[in-house]
Amino acid sequence: MRCEWATNDRLIRYHDEEWGVPVHDDRRLFEFLILEGAQAGLSWDTILRKREGYRAAFDQFDAARIAGYGALTVEQLLADPGIVRNRLKIAAAIRNAQAFLAVQEEFGSFDAYIWQHAGGRPCTNAWRSLAEVPARTPESDAMSRDLQRRGFKFVGSTICYAFMQAVGMVNDHLVTCYRHGEIAGRG
Repeated sequence: MRCEWATNDRLIRYHDEEWGVPVHDDRRLFEFLILEGAQAGLSWDTILRKREGYRAAFDQFDAARIAGYGALTVEQLLADPGIVRNRLKIAAAIRNAQAFLAVQEEFGSFDAYIWQHAGGRPCTNAWRSLAEVPARTPESDAMSRDLQRRGFKFVGSTICYAFMQAVGMVNDHLVTCYRHGEIAGRG
């Protein structure tokens, strides 16, 4: 049995292979941060459908390259049907790349910085139904505040909690899901 939100082939593959698995690679963490921000107001399935388009349009999530995007690149991105063509979200991705680089400089890696918001290791929850899973937590509230203080955009608490779930900072697979036990204890 798997979590009931995995309702189509794309979501099932994501659920079975990625969601909740601890991520410590800076580029992948940056990718999830950008994709979670892009999802605001949309479904995760929409973002997964556009994921390859994002990778192509945003230089495989190379933060150093994205941080240098100028007006011409923004206009090209706004015309790209492979991504969510929202000026604010595109501007946020560029600003977030700049803030991401500053965090790497300060902490040695984004991984070292971001995982402190989970106490350095995954939290395994024991939810029995989707109704029990929170949209935000005190930890995601604190992460959101700190990211915003550092200049990040589209990082509200709900987005931060979704990010924490995606990159395995929290294991929110339901206890009835076969992935819950497989992921528990990874770090």
